[in-house]
Amino acid sequence: MIQGHFLKVMENMKGLAGGNLRSALSELCPVNDGGEKDCGCMSGGHVVRPSILLAVSGGIDSMCMADLFHKSYGAESIALAHCNFRLRSDESDGDEALVRSWASERGIAFHCISFDTSAYASEHGISIEMAARELRYSWFASLCLEHGYVAVAVAHNANDNAETLILNLVRGTGLRGISGMSEVSPMPCSPCEELQLLRPLLGFTRKQIEGHVFAHKVPYRNDSTNAMSEYKRNSIRNEVFPLLEKMNPSFVRTFNKEMVWFSDAEEIVSDWCSQAALSVVTASDGGVEINLDALLGYRQWRYLLYHILEPYGFTGPVLSSVEDLVMSGRTVSGKRFHSQTHVLFAGRGVLQVRPCDYTADSEAEIMVPGPGKYALDGVQFLVEEFVRPSDFVLRQPSGTLIFDAGKLKFPFVCRKWMHGDWMVPMGMRGKKKLSDLFTDLKLDAAAKGRAVVLSESSDDMQKKQHVAGVLGMRTGDMYKVTSATERIIRVSVTL
Repeated sequence: MIQGHFLKVMENMKGLAGGNLRSALSELCPVNDGGEKDCGCMSGGHVVRPSILLAVSGGIDSMCMADLFHKSYGAESIALAHCNFRLRSDESDGDEALVRSWASERGIAFHCISFDTSAYASEHGISIEMAARELRYSWFASLCLEHGYVAVAVAHNANDNAETLILNLVRGTGLRGISGMSEVSPMPCSPCEELQLLRPLLGFTRKQIEGHVFAHKVPYRNDSTNAMSEYKRNSIRNEVFPLLEKMNPSFVRTFNKEMVWFSDAEEIVSDWCSQAALSVVTASDGGVEINLDALLGYRQWRYLLYHILEPYGFTGPVLSSVEDLVMSGRTVSGKRFHSQTHVLFAGRGVLQVRPCDYTADSEAEIMVPGPGKYALDGVQFLVEEFVRPSDFVLRQPSGTLIFDAGKLKFPFVCRKWMHGDWMVPMGMRGKKKLSDLFTDLKLDAAAKGRAVVLSESSDDMQKKQHVAGVLGMRTGDMYKVTSATERIIRVSVTL
């Protein structure tokens, strides 16, 4: 029985979550064997509204997740969302019909949408997989904002985590790529910083999921394309996994256990690299400058260099070429390396990283002394300060951030983000490197390169790298507006 374990996972998620999500998880009331809630929340006229939106495709994993949520918390606490991507003709329609019928029979709120995924992929010059991802997560976020859901639950499981590990190793990756997925992470493609993505099945293997589905006769649909090994993930699942299972029947659990250790190791190494980078890297002309003598003073300089350059899109063969140049000592002025968003210049004793559109007089930082209209590197924004009205609404339009004026004080700095920047995102616990936050948000290299941050004015590098917010994206938890806030600073992107 995995339902008991599922309830424990949901209980443990409270410790990983913060803000509205933690409150919503705390208010979820388990049902008893008779299908009734013991907490009394259904009595006295109290109305239970769905707080968690379940992404349900109709496949075995998502139908198992939907059944576990329904059996554990009842129909009133959840809602279902289904995307018809119109990629498999009648099969796609059959998936939609199953999920719609299952939700209707149980009185569960149901949302459905159809996408012309192929047209979207062609229009934006991206793969079908990436197009489907952007379409569904953007829609999930809009549903959450419209109906008040605080999180979206997806059915990623231990097998998916193991597949991702192998894919990342084949492509080439740092420690982050072998650390696995998180049970709670920021919602991708979302304009609201508090929305979270939940993965409650991450600790369950597909065999456990199949066992629950077969034992409880949960209906589901098979995706015929899963048997086709033309796709890399399917090839791993259909060809590589059987070989690994012969070597170790419990390899999926072994991989997932190791990924927990990798994740801990990545945090330790990342913290060390960020500290070491303070003596190696300086901000300069819209980018950074790396002192090679200081870099080579560290025995682990290769990984430190990777840690510094990876956020700017320098990976794989390009990074290997930079390493070779540094090792040879032939850092001739004028040598250049390119990523999608940045250029690396090799100079005498230094490496300089600049945006692709860099010009010598481009601004990397401006001071914001008070309310007014400002611009940095083509991004225009409006800064306002006002007394908090009694009926002030915390949820702001996309592109607008609000801060407690008693915590983020004038003058503050607006600048391009740089390596080592960190914040504590609202709804999360503990500090997070911006490079990791951008990865969680699935920002591409171009979007990362355009990111602008707000921070306190300080000559202390470590204090300066604790950012108050990322313009148009996220507010730091330390600077958020609370019930005690008297004055508010509002920063809105206008172009």
